[in-house]
Amino acid sequence: MQWRNEQLFHLRQVKPLTEKDQENYFRNVVAKLFEQEKPNQLLFSYLKNNECIGYGGLVHINWFDKNAEISFIMKTELEKNEFKKNWKIYLNLLEKMAFEELMLHKIYTYAFDLRPLLYEVLEEFGYLKDAVLKDHCLFNGEYKDVIIHSKIKYL
Repeated sequence: MQWRNEQLFHLRQVKPLTEKDQENYFRNVVAKLFEQEKPNQLLFSYLKNNECIGYGGLVHINWFDKNAEISFIMKTELEKNEFKKNWKIYLNLLEKMAFEELMLHKIYTYAFDLRPLLYEVLEEFGYLKDAVLKDHCLFNGEYKDVIIHSKIKYL
């Protein structure tokens, strides 16, 4: 909750979360995911030396078309000096799960156009820039583009 509230600038979250919001989300959304054979999201903690330094997973999973959006957020203080390193480790782990375990065909990101370090990492990892949605989201009174990168599992 703290990380999300600190990083509202790049999330599709309209307002800061409260503890009640967080409890409701875990009770009404996350807890129910464990009961579903094909949940619409799979979330994981990202640990370093047994300390949670991030979390994310696959969201908006489309089991029929075999695609999902990548989600990841890390501890705010790591963003400045360890952003690329953690994204690379995370993508490596997530791709193995998405392509080898879940047999997904495609994974993708949906990101506001204000994170150039993210696009560098994605493209270094073989993600292609699929689309730019011009003036797609209103942020601080200004419209921002959304950039979509994806990777397809080729046999």
